[in-house]
Amino acid sequence: MLNESAMRYVNRLKEYWNKFSKTQKMVFLATIILLVLTVGLVSYNLSKTEYAQAFTDLQPNDAAAIKQYLDASKIPYKLSDDGKSIGVPRSQVANVKLDVESQGLNKSGNIGYGAFRETNMFGTTDNEFSIKKLDMIQGELQQLINSNQAVSGSKVIITLPEESVFLKKDGSQQSTASVVIQLKPGYSLDQNKIDTMYQLVSKSVKSLPIENITISDQNGDLLPYSKGAGSTITSATAASMQFEIKKQFEQDLRKNIKELLGGILGPNKVMPMVVATMNFDKKSTVENLVTPVNTVDQKGIEISVNEIQKSYTSDGAAAGGVAGTGTTDIPNYPSSSQSGKSNSEETQKTVNYEVNRITNQIESSPFSLTDLTISVGIEPPDPKNIESLSQQTKDSIQKLLVSVVSSSLANSGKTFTPEQLDAKVNVFTSSFANSQQPAQAAQINWVLYGGLGLAALALAGLGGFLISRRKKAKEAEEEVLAAPKMEYPSIDLEHATNDNQVRKQLETLAKKKPEEFVNLLRTWLVDE
Repeated sequence: MLNESAMRYVNRLKEYWNKFSKTQKMVFLATIILLVLTVGLVSYNLSKTEYAQAFTDLQPNDAAAIKQYLDASKIPYKLSDDGKSIGVPRSQVANVKLDVESQGLNKSGNIGYGAFRETNMFGTTDNEFSIKKLDMIQGELQQLINSNQAVSGSKVIITLPEESVFLKKDGSQQSTASVVIQLKPGYSLDQNKIDTMYQLVSKSVKSLPIENITISDQNGDLLPYSKGAGSTITSATAASMQFEIKKQFEQDLRKNIKELLGGILGPNKVMPMVVATMNFDKKSTVENLVTPVNTVDQKGIEISVNEIQKSYTSDGAAAGGVAGTGTTDIPNYPSSSQSGKSNSEETQKTVNYEVNRITNQIESSPFSLTDLTISVGIEPPDPKNIESLSQQTKDSIQKLLVSVVSSSLANSGKTFTPEQLDAKVNVFTSSFANSQQPAQAAQINWVLYGGLGLAALALAGLGGFLISRRKKAKEAEEEVLAAPKMEYPSIDLEHATNDNQVRKQLETLAKKKPEEFVNLLRTWLVDE
């Protein structure tokens, strides 16, 4: 009984299936297959676990501690091939990070001051305590350096001087430090960050001057300190810095010229080139100036006056006798006279003035622009006609660029004539090689988009046609089945002697009763 019922349903299903055309069957099967694949893909994506990176650039001991925690917590994870990265389900990334940090499992391979809270220091000798303290200082510095985005790891070695009650004069009481930084691929440190690292290390260790610190990268290249008297910038580093300054100046000026002329002539119509010559010699000048306080009288301020006056008065002596006649006189030698008076005066005045004493210590800027050349290529309005750009426009652009060169060389210490400035600017017209590429690319994109749109419309039209055809066939079938049975004129096919008679009977029926003829044909089609 059960088999007969099953066979009956199978037969009905076969009858229903056979009613469809071959195209309808193919569309139906393709729809079923597509539906099954879609359900399968959606189920797979919803059921699989999506992992996200929670930890990267881990040290082996930190990775082992985090792995042990995840195993104990039964949290699924993915470990990278190098063992430095760990991924966990995306929904648990935040919780795992907080738990790991709260337990202090991710130490970046370093031991910081937190180790004091985790170990019992009772019974530790002074030597052991000093070694552990030094390790913790080194670990704290490594953590500070590793916090930089460009640094993946670092190693710090500090040498502390031996404590002594005697004062040594050879500088052995100072500490030293060596730092090796592991930079991430594609990253670099600018000079400001390097100087900051020197300051961090110097201020974190007792008696550690900056000149006793050495910082290098994983390739052995020295990262020097650039400030203070202890600057250790090498010639290679200085040349690199000078090249960057020159390059940045040229790029900025080229960008400004392109924006200015591009707004006048149109975008992608200007190609400037700038060549600058700079002097990086550092000069220091000291001026000692002495100026009067009172600029009108050209005098200073009187701070002291010393005045001395002297006066001499004499009444004279008695007149002498005849030469050589006295008893006590020498013959032929005149004697003194007591007659006549004399007066004399002497005045001495000393004034001390205070003046303005000015000392100027002048240091020149790190660089000065000594020469500048600007060349600008301009595409004319009509790329095929070079003469389409008027000479007046070229002259205006020439004057504009000459003024830029003149203002840029104002502090060069040189004097340039108008002819020399004009020779430093070159303006020429030319059709650019890539001027047609954007239009061609846009045309190709439009053709591609148009083709895709037509293909989509064709697929949509084909699908609509198949659906409409299927719907019409179904409606026709239902109409035939629902139509009442009518008495159709009999056509005696059995007694027809040949095909001509059958054709004549059908033609007669079609002419006289066309509606009945159509219903007859539908009935035949259904029976077949």
